[in-house]
Amino acid sequence: LEPEVTQGPYYVNGELVRSDVREDQEGVDLYAEVQIIDVNTCEPFTGEGLYVDFWHCNATGVYSGIVASGNGDSSDATNVDKTFLRGLTPTDEDGVASYTSIFPGHYTSRATHIHLIGTYNGTPLGGNNTYSGGYASHVGQLFFDQDLISEVEATAPYSTNTQELTTNADDSILSEEAAEDFDPFFEYVLLGDTVSDGVLAWISVGVD
Repeated sequence: LEPEVTQGPYYVNGELVRSDVREDQEGVDLYAEVQIIDVNTCEPFTGEGLYVDFWHCNATGVYSGIVASGNGDSSDATNVDKTFLRGLTPTDEDGVASYTSIFPGHYTSRATHIHLIGTYNGTPLGGNNTYSGGYASHVGQLFFDQDLISEVEATAPYSTNTQELTTNADDSILSEEAAEDFDPFFEYVLLGDTVSDGVLAWISVGVD
């Protein structure tokens, strides 16, 4: 069972239902698969109606949809209308939510991570490709191996990020996620000879 942790200050309502959230963002391609396991049966969640909401910062540590101090250029009001690196996708017949993004960057005081919320029994709105209602069955954060982070951070545009890098060992929320024998780290393989060729990452998350 993955522990519940804060959704953080950069969640926004009205995420688009989509599996590719990259838009115009540059970075290392990330193909992520999150399998949702029902802890009551120890089987993948295969029922209809479960959507997984993903969001994370870009290569230089900025979240879309938010204008705030500490989130890039706080004088740039246009960021509030941007939607990059955010999305909502349903689980498939194997309980897997799959999406395509870029590897997240970092920002001050947090290790590299991805946020997720599992939402159940809402209503997809086909007209504007969003989702309404439902209830949050799980709120969590997922992390990456420090060696992989170091490889990615050595490439552009990640290497232009001047914010202080917090390691996994120094991230307090990561320690909360790992407090109940849950492993909050993605497994992964590189899709080529170097990290620039992309990363395939996967993890199983137990929810009640």
